[in-house]
Amino acid sequence: MSQETPYYLSGLPGDAARIAAAVRGHWGIENRLHWVRDMAFDEDRCRVRTGQAAENFVVLRHIALNLLRREGTAKGGIKAKRLQAAWDITYLLKVLAA
Repeated sequence: MSQETPYYLSGLPGDAARIAAAVRGHWGIENRLHWVRDMAFDEDRCRVRTGQAAENFVVLRHIALNLLRREGTAKGGIKAKRLQAAWDITYLLKVLAA
């Protein structure tokens, strides 16, 4: 097991606890949204790059992620729910109605 110690330089006024909370908040967003989108939708491998297509795909994935999170009857993670919705039209309708 290893341990990493991050160091930050900042000119912000305030105590270390407040700055540490801001850093943890940033990584909370990264872990809650970006990592989940990449694992469930393999977003990092997407090759859509022209015009507004990349932004449009991000919006569609975000909508799908929110719908899958709201649907609570199926067990498993977001990726499993996404695959179940692709295979089962009844479950897909539940997701869309959630």
